[in-house]
Amino acid sequence: RAGDEGRTLIHAALASAADLLVTDTELEVVLAPLSSAHRTRAVAALCEELTAQAAVFPGSKLRLRYRVAAAV
Repeated sequence: RAGDEGRTLIHAALASAADLLVTDTELEVVLAPLSSAHRTRAVAALCEELTAQAAVFPGSKLRLRYRVAAAV
């Protein structure tokens, strides 16, 4: 069951709206908040982990950063 919930969460995050913000050194992916606060917090935690990896966008020198936009 936990595996199914994890897959559902990732699917929702990947299907959500996002903004891409590009600077000279970074590509920031800003995801829209999800349908519930606990899902948004879970995706925000994943974003922190992904950002901590300091990955670089393929074919560029842009460091990838991820976050969830503040709920309105």
